[in-house]
Amino acid sequence: MTSNAPARQRVAVIGLGGIGGAAAGALTHAGRHDVIACGRRPLERMRVDLPDESVEVAMTVLTDPGDAAPVDWVLLTTKAQDTDGAGDWLRALCGPQTIVAVMQNGIDHAERIAPYAGDATALPVIVYYNGERIADDHVRMRHISEADIALPDTDTAQAFIDLLAGTPIQAVRAPDFTARQWQKLLINIVVNPVTALTRMRQGVLQRADIQALTTALLEEAAAVAEAEGAGLPPSVAADTQRLVLTFPHDAGSSMYFDALAGRRLEAEALTGAVVRAGARHGIPTPMNSAMLALLRALSDGMGK
Repeated sequence: MTSNAPARQRVAVIGLGGIGGAAAGALTHAGRHDVIACGRRPLERMRVDLPDESVEVAMTVLTDPGDAAPVDWVLLTTKAQDTDGAGDWLRALCGPQTIVAVMQNGIDHAERIAPYAGDATALPVIVYYNGERIADDHVRMRHISEADIALPDTDTAQAFIDLLAGTPIQAVRAPDFTARQWQKLLINIVVNPVTALTRMRQGVLQRADIQALTTALLEEAAAVAEAEGAGLPPSVAADTQRLVLTFPHDAGSSMYFDALAGRRLEAEALTGAVVRAGARHGIPTPMNSAMLALLRALSDGMGK
C-alpha cells in the first residue's frame, strides 16, 4: 500500500528571534519535517506560545555554519540589515534544489540573498504575524491579520504553504503581492524612521509638523510604487497617513527598539528601497533621500 503523506523535508530556520523562533517552534511541534535552527547560542528546548496553545519543543540548534549541510528549505528570518551576517549560513545550507523563504521587510528579497544563496530559489514572504521573543528559550506568536504571511501566486509559494500545513501559520497566495509589498513598505518608511530618529514612540506621528514630513515621504514613495507597477490606488499616500495615525500612541517600532539598543538599522531595506527604485525610474525622492542619509549616519554610529 502506498502512502499519500507528503515526504519529510529538511528545513533550516536562520534566526531565533520572534519571527524565526515562532516559525521554528511551530514547524517542530507539527512534527512533519526535520527542523534545525541556526543561531548564536545552543538551545535544547523552547517554549512556544502559539495562538491556541502553549507548547514546549525540543530544538536542534546549530551555532557553527561548518556543521550545516544543504537542506530543502531555508527560512531566513533575520532582519534585512543582518543578511550579510547570515551569509555563511546561506552558503552552507543552500544547494541548487533549496528554496529560501526570505521572511524580511522590503521589496528586494531575491537581490538581497543572491550573493550568498548560489543557485537556490528565493521566495519573497510578507510577514504579518506578531512574533515576540520573551526570553532566549521562549517566544510568542499572535495573529494580527486575516493571514499570517502572504506569498506570490506561484507554485513555489504553494509548496511553502504545503510545508506549513499542520502549523497555525496561515499563508495565502496573493495575486496582488507586489501591491501588498508596497503597502507595507509605505507604512514602514513612515513609522520606523520617524520613531528611530526622534527616539519617541508612535505618538510622535500625531504632531502636525511630523505629519507634514510623513505626507511628503508617502507621496514620493507612492509615485515610485506607481512606476514599479504596484497597482496601488491614487489615494494610497493619504490612506496610509490616516492608517498610521490610528496606531497605538505607546507602540514602538522595530527600528525604534533597535536604535534604543544600539543595533544597526533596517534603513537600506525600507527607505533605501524607495530611493533605489526612484533612481531606477528617474523619480526624485529628496525627502526619502534625506531620511536615508540620517538613518545611515545613525546606524553607522551604533556600537562605536
